[in-house]
Amino acid sequence: MAENVMNLLVTAIVKGELAPGTKISEPELARRYGISRGPLREAIRRLEGLRLVELKPHVGARVVQLSVKELIEIYRVREALEGMAARLAAVHMSQEEIDDLRSLLDRHEESISQLDGQSYFQKEGDLDFHYRIVKGSNNAKMLELLGSDLYHLVRMYRYQFSVSSSRPVRALKEHRQIVDAIEARDPELAEILMRRHISAARVNIEQKLDK
Repeated sequence: MAENVMNLLVTAIVKGELAPGTKISEPELARRYGISRGPLREAIRRLEGLRLVELKPHVGARVVQLSVKELIEIYRVREALEGMAARLAAVHMSQEEIDDLRSLLDRHEESISQLDGQSYFQKEGDLDFHYRIVKGSNNAKMLELLGSDLYHLVRMYRYQFSVSSSRPVRALKEHRQIVDAIEARDPELAEILMRRHISAARVNIEQKLDK
């Protein structure tokens, strides 16, 4: 039960239905999802472990809200680590994994088309392009860092800062170029393209924050 509630709350937070800084009301959420307070509290505790919720004494639980500095720092870490992940993926990913990755991007393209180029929601894990690349690096420590510690925070801001912009269409094109480099077994180009891709996403966020 707690696992199901946690997944519902993760989706709500990532999509901005529970916005950064929002105080989490246990009675309201219990009514919304028709659950008892016990599983809900367990779900909130797990969300704290995912860094999506912060618990403060005498305040309660709130959806985490990063400062601009913290957010930009995360994207700079991603640029370095995911660039390395793409380099390693060009060495380690099998042709079957690459073919599956292309099929995933085809499904993403359909989602973007249906939403007229606006932000689209990538489900977690193997349905997420960046997760697939990190997993394909065959580096367990990198998967731990990017697939766990920062993963849901990155998903949240990636989704919310691409809403109502042309960024998803450009991002899809960049994703395909990265896969092309991986399939060509060109580690240097794969790393360059991934770093450039994440840098562009960071600039997109900085421009939105400056408005």
